[in-house]
Amino acid sequence: MGSLKDLLHNPRFRHAASWTALVVILAGLVAGTFHTTKRVDYIWRWEQIPRYVLFKDSRVVEAEDDATVVALDVAGGDTVIVVKDYLDMESYYEVPSDLVNVAVGQEITRGQVLAQWERWKPGLLLQGLVLTLEISVLSIALGIFIGLFTGLARLSKSPAPKWLAIGYIELIRGTPLLVQIYIFYFFVGQVFRLSNFMAGVLALSVFAGAYVAEIFRAGIQSIHRGQMEAARSLGMSYALAMRYIILPQAFKRILPPLAGQFISLIKDSSLVGVIALVELTRAGREIGTSTINYFEVFFTVAALYLILTFSLSMLVQFLERRFAVSD
Repeated sequence: MGSLKDLLHNPRFRHAASWTALVVILAGLVAGTFHTTKRVDYIWRWEQIPRYVLFKDSRVVEAEDDATVVALDVAGGDTVIVVKDYLDMESYYEVPSDLVNVAVGQEITRGQVLAQWERWKPGLLLQGLVLTLEISVLSIALGIFIGLFTGLARLSKSPAPKWLAIGYIELIRGTPLLVQIYIFYFFVGQVFRLSNFMAGVLALSVFAGAYVAEIFRAGIQSIHRGQMEAARSLGMSYALAMRYIILPQAFKRILPPLAGQFISLIKDSSLVGVIALVELTRAGREIGTSTINYFEVFFTVAALYLILTFSLSMLVQFLERRFAVSD
C-alpha cells in the first residue's frame, strides 16, 4: 500500500496519467463523432468546400468581331480595350493591365485572344471572413473608445455625465443586439445616410461600449484610491493621474474580461447579416442554400470563427505576459 501511495503522489506519474487521460478523452470524442456521422443518412462532400475559400479564376477574352483598337482606358488595375468594327460600333473588353497585348490602332480579328489568365481569387467564405474581420476590428476599436469615456463618466461625481452614462449602459444592456441593429439600420442609418457597413459597425460598437464601460469602471475601482490621492498630492491633475497612474494599472487587470467581451463581439457580428452584409455566417448560409451542403459549410464556418477568436485569445495572453514582465 505504501508503494502505491508513493506512486500516486509521484509528480511524474501524475503528469503522465493526466496526459493519458487527455488522449483517451480526445480519442473517445473523435470515435464518437465518427460513429455518429456514420449513422446520419448524409453524403459528405468536403471536396466542394475549398473552392468557396480560394479558387483559381481561369478566363479567356476573345474578340467578338473584326475590329480596330481605338483606345486603352486604364481603370485601377484593369484596362478597358475599346474597339470599333467596320460599322463604327464600339465594343469594350476589360482585362488586367499587365496582360494587355494589343496597341491603339492595331487590327484584330474575330476570335483573336486578347487576354488569358489564371489567378487565385478569394471564395465567398473567405470574402465573408475578411468582412467579419473588418467589422470586428472597427467595432472593437470604437467600443474601447466609447467604453473608456463612458466608464469614466460613470465614475464622475457630476450628476449629468454620471446619469447619462448609467442610462446608456442600462438601455443598451437591457435590449437585444438584433433590435439595436435594426434601429441603427432603419432609423439612424436613414437619418444620417449611413451605408449598411457603417450602420452595422456602429450598432456593434455601441453595444460593446456599454459592456466595456462596466469593465473599465470595475478595473478603475479595483485600484486603491490611495494611489489617486498620492498623485494629486504631488500636484498632478485628475486627468494626468488617471492617464499615467490609474488607467495603465487598470488596463492590465481588465485584459481577460476585455478579451472575453471582444470574442463575444466577433461572434455577435454574425447578426449584421440581417441588414444585407455578406459576412461569414451569411456567406455560409448562401452557400448552403445553393449547394445543400449545410453540414460541411457550417463546420467550415465554425472553424473560421474559431481561428479568429483563438488568435485574439493568443494575442491577449501575449500582452498579459508582456505586462507581467514589465511589472
